[in-house]
This record gives sequence, C-alpha cells and structure tokens, in this order.
Amino acid sequence: MSAQLQPLLPPDTLEQSSSMWVDEAIWGHRLYDEQLPWMVLLEFLNVFYHEVEKSRAFEEPNGLNMLKYKAAHRLYLRNILFNNPHLAEIRLNYPNDSNRWDEWFKRMKSATGITHPQFTYLKVHFHSFDDFCEVVSLIRSTSLEVNSNKRWTSKFVFPYGKECLYEDLDNTATTNDRRFFGRTGELLYLMLCRTQHKQALLTALTSRLSMTDSTWNSIIKCLQPTDDEQIGGDRANAFLPYAHHPSFDELAEDWLAILRLNIPGFDVFPHLTNLAGLHLVKYQLGVSRQVLGMTSPLSLVCEVVAPKKTLVREISCDFYQENNLLPAQAVEAFITNIEMGTDWQQALTEHDAFEKCKKILQDKARWGEDYDGSSDPQQLITSLRQAAMKRHRQHVANIHRNYGREIGLVSKRGTIKLRYAPTDALLKTLLFANVENRIELHQLLEKLHRRYGLVFGDKEAERVLAKDEFDKKAFQANSRRLEQRLASVGLLKRLSDGCAYVINPYRVEAG
Repeated sequence: MSAQLQPLLPPDTLEQSSSMWVDEAIWGHRLYDEQLPWMVLLEFLNVFYHEVEKSRAFEEPNGLNMLKYKAAHRLYLRNILFNNPHLAEIRLNYPNDSNRWDEWFKRMKSATGITHPQFTYLKVHFHSFDDFCEVVSLIRSTSLEVNSNKRWTSKFVFPYGKECLYEDLDNTATTNDRRFFGRTGELLYLMLCRTQHKQALLTALTSRLSMTDSTWNSIIKCLQPTDDEQIGGDRANAFLPYAHHPSFDELAEDWLAILRLNIPGFDVFPHLTNLAGLHLVKYQLGVSRQVLGMTSPLSLVCEVVAPKKTLVREISCDFYQENNLLPAQAVEAFITNIEMGTDWQQALTEHDAFEKCKKILQDKARWGEDYDGSSDPQQLITSLRQAAMKRHRQHVANIHRNYGREIGLVSKRGTIKLRYAPTDALLKTLLFANVENRIELHQLLEKLHRRYGLVFGDKEAERVLAKDEFDKKAFQANSRRLEQRLASVGLLKRLSDGCAYVINPYRVEAG
C-alpha cells in the first residue's frame, strides 16, 4: 500500500455484512455497479435531507464512518404511481366521479406494504378523479427509468424535493433492499463530509434545493397522507477508508461550480449526476493506482467520434483496457501486501503457522473462518486470492465500465471495443464545471487534462504517449472534431483573430 494512502480501519460497531473485506478495505463499503449514478444521487439526497433536518449535514459528529440515518418508505405514493394499473379502466368504464373514487378505493384496499390502506384523503386533495389521474400520469412520465422493467418497489420519482425521496425496498415492500441503493450514495455523502469545501457546498446545495423544493414537491405531497409515518429503521455501516483524498475535494469543487451557475431549476441534477459518476470512476482508478504504487497521473485518451477508424480510437481502446484492469490488479496487490508483510512472514516461521496465518487473514480481510481446505498457509492465501477475485468481478470490477457508459464517457459506437468517447451531454457538464465565462479551446483542453486526465489534443497526448505512439496530426484532427462538436451545440465561437473561444452561457447570463 502506498505510503501516501493510509486506509482507516472499520469501527468496532460496523456490522460484518460480508464474508470478506478486500474491496471494502481498498475503496469502501461500497462501490456497487448495479446502483447507477442516478440511483447514487437519490441515495445521497436521502442521507443529505435527513442530516440537514438533524443540523449536522456534512459533519460526522460521532466520528468517522459512524453515519446513521433514516429513510422514508412512502408506500402510499409508490402504490399510487407504480402499483396501480386500475386508473385507465376505471376512468373509461365509470362515468360518474363519485363512482370512480369508490371503485378505485375498493381496489386499492389490497395496496402492498400498507397494513390498513386508506386512500380517501385524495378526494380532499383533488377536485375530481380526472384531475387525480392527470397528476398521476404527469408524475409517472417524469419518473426516473419510467420504462424500465424494474419491480415497482425499485422505481423512483424525480427528486423534486424531500417529499419525493424514499429508499429501495424488497418485493414485499417491507424492508430495504441493497440492489439499487447499494450504499454508493452513502459513500458519496461521506466523500463530501471529508472535503475542505464542505461548508461552501452545504450553503450552495441547500440554497439550490430550497429554490427547487416548491410547486412540484407540493404536488407530490398531495398524493400522500399528512400522517404518513412509514420510516425505515436506522441505516448504518457505510464505510469510506480515507479521511482525506484529492478526489473528495475535486468532486466538491465541480459540484460547487455547477450549483453556482444560473442553470434553471431541476436542470442542475443531470450535471451533478454526471460529475458524481465521473469522480467515483476517478476515485476507483486513482486509488487503484496508488495501491499499485503508480505515481504517474491517470490518463483517459478520448476520441471525438470520427466517421472512420482513427489512430486516436485505437489508442483510446488501449487506454480503456489498461485502466479497466487496474481495480483487479489492486485487489491482487492488496493480498500480496498481506503475504509479503512482516506479520505473515513471521507467522510462517512458527510451529503453528497455519493458525496464525489464518488469524491474520481474519483480522485483515475478515476471511478464513469457514475455510475448509488443506492446513497449508500457501494454499490458504491462494484460496483467499481466488475468492477475492471472483467476488471482485461480480460488482466492483464493473464500476469503470457501467458508470462510464451511463454518464457518457465510455462508448462502443462505431467499434466492437469500448473506449473513451464523451457524449455531448458529458462535454456540456465538463464545460459548465470548468469554464467561468469564456476561455480559448486549448486552455480548456489543458484544464481537462490536468483535472481529469482527459486527453483530446496533440499537446496533452504528447505528454502521455510514447514517441512511437504519438501522431500529432491525428490528435490535431481529434481536437478539430471537438471544436466542431462544441460549435454545433452553441458552446464555441471562432472570432476574427482566429481564436476559438469556449463559452459558458450560464455564467454569461449570471453576469
């Protein structure tokens, strides 16, 4: 483990919810590939709103990794929106408004997860059954992943405000489920607790949320009873292994830059989501490189998609593959560090070597209690290595690919291989977070390279590529395609002096 990377030990109160503690020791509990960036943001907002109410947002008053919060279930709202196939039929077959309500109330007596469902409050909240149906239809249409085939307990309302937030539940809607709320949002929250910018971020985030937490949130509230007390138990056991890390400050700086722009209303959320996903990817790859003792900065060579195959595309594919292997290599290195450590080497020389080695693995990796192989220390650690790699490949190894594709960083477009090829949406997010008013294009390229490791142009490529790989003309053509892309979406202007300027329209409007 790098001397600059000193991981924290899990607190004694942390429940052992896994039979192994390798991925968690390196990156935290936990990075989870099935919880895509929008779900990460939703889980983060659940934590944030709860902690704001307790007047301790972005603080860890009980010590590091002692976060404990509660999340709402909102089963009335969720049954109405996602477990309610009756509206269209009743609206068509029952012309009288009173009969419509009566029939719908009768059918909703079997609402899942509610002991004695009483939906009659809706008759007070809405002028007519038609109005109610129109509101439900509108809210459904703006919900996240509205057309997905997820179970209804794992479908979510757009985060218009506090009344829209709740946690993922199991099939029976009785207990929380970690499939789509896998703690990565809690990890994101802890990252922002440990940044030097947390007070400024708290001010900016609460100000932005209070601006948007109004009409739409009130509409969502009308779909719920005033005395809905369905709250889950304490949610605990989030664990972030570092008290400080450059990734935490970089994430906070980018969020601050976005929150301070004059971006209208809820349009800010996609940018926050993209940046959260990007920085989680950078955090995973950056920590992996540190565990491996790599001192050079992370590089992501990006192709601006061309009609035909280019050298930049080939290089980008190679860089993607190399970076994609880093987390697995970090797991290998973590176990090798145990094996080469003083404790292990000393244990090998003693008469009860196997038992002492087994105790070391239980202490450092929470593994070995159920081991039933041969009583050989070498076989013992080989078994750990195999088990750790198998478990790593199931979820944590997929973060780079899944998050990269979801935020628009990673693509297969035009090829059978994955590579870095940012979408317009991600380029806009990066521009808004890094351009205060206007700067020349070459300055933006240099900043994107310095801040994220992104390589578009020839000057940045020359720094990271070997001489036999570097082709100046190919990367100049790549940056010209980027210029054309930015101009086509109204974010770049070429002036008479020949300089191409990148513009942040929201900063200009804000004066």
